Amino acid sequence: MASNKPDRKKIRLTEAIEALTALQFAPRQRNDTAAYTLLALLDLSPAKAWQEAESPLRGITPIIDFIADAYGNRYAPNTRETIRDEAVKFFVEAGLLLRNPDKPDRPTNSGNTVYQVEPTALALLRTFGTLEWPNALKIYLANVEELKREISRHRELARVPVMLPDGKQVALSPGGQNPLIKAIIETFCPHFAPGGVVAYIGDTENKFVHLESGYLAALGVSLDSAAKMPDVIIHCVKRNWLLLIEAVTSAGPVDGKRRKELKELFAGCKAGLVFVTAFDTRRVMQSFLTHIAWESEVWIAEDPAHLIHFNGDKFLGPYPDAMPTR
Repeated sequence: MASNKPDRKKIRLTEAIEALTALQFAPRQRNDTAAYTLLALLDLSPAKAWQEAESPLRGITPIIDFIADAYGNRYAPNTRETIRDEAVKFFVEAGLLLRNPDKPDRPTNSGNTVYQVEPTALALLRTFGTLEWPNALKIYLANVEELKREISRHRELARVPVMLPDGKQVALSPGGQNPLIKAIIETFCPHFAPGGVVAYIGDTENKFVHLESGYLAALGVSLDSAAKMPDVIIHCVKRNWLLLIEAVTSAGPVDGKRRKELKELFAGCKAGLVFVTAFDTRRVMQSFLTHIAWESEVWIAEDPAHLIHFNGDKFLGPYPDAMPTR
């Protein structure tokens, strides 16, 4: 005999889709996957009322786990990108979710990235299904653009400002290797490429956050958007050297393979190529020491006035302080 008992899981899913529709999300962001994602970020199981919604910090894997445990809908691990790109990303852009509110300087591509329902949105969604909902929704929608601007302002405060040699400023996404990139531009460049032109800076959020394509073209360099770029490119005008710099915090020094790749990528360059690996500290460098390529340079931010030359006998000879006295 068929049961007439309502399926709470289906009812809750339908309600979540209704809420996303009322919040004016496009059809693609109010499907089952988006609705389950919203319920996971509200910690809203079928047995709980909307008034009991919460705002836990959750990453993509915990979202998938919640959906499986609470709703019996199991997403494969390879659907992580689908949930991120078709739901979470748009919720963040709309101001419904905050990314890394516990640690705003967490790198954009960190595996520890978490999301949380924005407090104003949480207060609104707790009124869903009540007499307060229509008016609360109207007020929220009237103020959502201002809310998004405020969230954006807070994000900008967490960004890493970098002053270029010409006085212009570039803002990099927080965390990761970007503080080291800042040190390369603001400390390494004045020491070892005074008057140099910063032609390129890469960022995890925006691969071409700073690109002087015309300048590089004049040097015979044409870059494909798919190319595996170094983190920083500086043209030392006085010596006509093009410094190709990798900023290393956890991976990616200029080893033999990478040096060969960069030579091929910049094969048509009219300037001499100099390969540089930058580290924050000597301790970080130690774990990469056996990988660093010969005929390359190492710069350490904690000892900014010095370079380590992996260059054989090119620099063999006494330094000024060891020359014979006259």
